Amino acid sequence: MADIIIYTDGGSRGNPGPAALGAYITNSEGIPLAKIAKYIGETTNNTAEYQAIISGLDWAVENKQKENINKITFYMDSQLAYSQLTGLYKVKNESIRSLVFEVKTLENILSVPIFYNHIPREKNKQADALVNIALDNKLNNP
Repeated sequence: MADIIIYTDGGSRGNPGPAALGAYITNSEGIPLAKIAKYIGETTNNTAEYQAIISGLDWAVENKQKENINKITFYMDSQLAYSQLTGLYKVKNESIRSLVFEVKTLENILSVPIFYNHIPREKNKQADALVNIALDNKLNNP
């Protein structure tokens, strides 16, 4: 049985603006399993943050059997996403509510313990770098 760690970040240049997500996925020993960097079009920073979490969950669904996943721990620098997913804040925005619903649906499909943690931005460098790679590639090569 494997514990999976997923670092996520989303960002937009402008809010809304060109946006991307990053997810850096490792096993509990820190060995990288996946790096996801994806341009997601024009949207808000908060939407990009949630899309990064969804991308990490999608990866976990696709790889649950192969990696024998029994627990997932997320680390993110988005205070808002962390606070909403852990129930500290209510979700008032309708578009964010639909993203939270998608997160909860994927959690149910996975049916393993999932933990969300807030970390300072400087401890989320791998996921942040993936966001910038996706944005730079798209903006410099349209």
